Amino acid sequence: MRARLPREDIVYLADQAHVPYGDRTHGELRTFLAGNLAFLESRGADAVVMGCNTSCAIAARYGWPATRMRIFDLIDAAAEAVVASNARRVGVIATTATTTTGAYGAAIRSRVPAVEVQEVAAPVLVPLVEAGTVEGPIARAAVAAACANFELPLDALVLACTHYPLLDAHFAAVCGENVRRIDPAHAQAEYAAAFVAQRGGELGTGRTLYVTSGELEPFKKAVASTCGPLGPYDLIESVALTIT
Repeated sequence: MRARLPREDIVYLADQAHVPYGDRTHGELRTFLAGNLAFLESRGADAVVMGCNTSCAIAARYGWPATRMRIFDLIDAAAEAVVASNARRVGVIATTATTTTGAYGAAIRSRVPAVEVQEVAAPVLVPLVEAGTVEGPIARAAVAAACANFELPLDALVLACTHYPLLDAHFAAVCGENVRRIDPAHAQAEYAAAFVAQRGGELGTGRTLYVTSGELEPFKKAVASTCGPLGPYDLIESVALTIT
């Protein structure tokens, strides 16, 4: 997002108080989604580039909460990326909550009726990434164990959780060069950039407000290690989300 929109103001919300989402009930996830969107709307957001596949899967099943904001859906972005890839045997690796909705398979098949899709849950990967274990033999073994559950000879693999692209090197090693790995975030960023252009272009200062619902100090370290030093206008804070 920042690479595509260097001058746009961005509010980045990490609901770390409730992770991992993949093991939550659908009712809990609907509540979290409504609370997250309400917070972003209260901060003046015009659009939401949803980075949580599980939330998108829940919305596909139950509908998005009412909001004035434009929402960019990761599952739609992934399905369009599959169309562009011309893949016919597609694996989707996701959280347990995402796979139980079947949302990815439904979205992909609606666009490519002849495609074969297999969705596999990999619940152990999110805690690894949250703990910073993205390199080394433990992460490689976890990815290999998850991918071993695919029965299809894959043409493409959708990394259907925001955490999984951080393990991309392991997926590449395990799946091999003939399997195209699809990260929906790239399409998401393009759609968001087009939305901003349609509204007249970037009008902000390039500030990022990083917000967590969890502990502030670990979040600061994670932001620094992933995104680099804060810019002159960037802010970082912890909030208690209103969950009803």
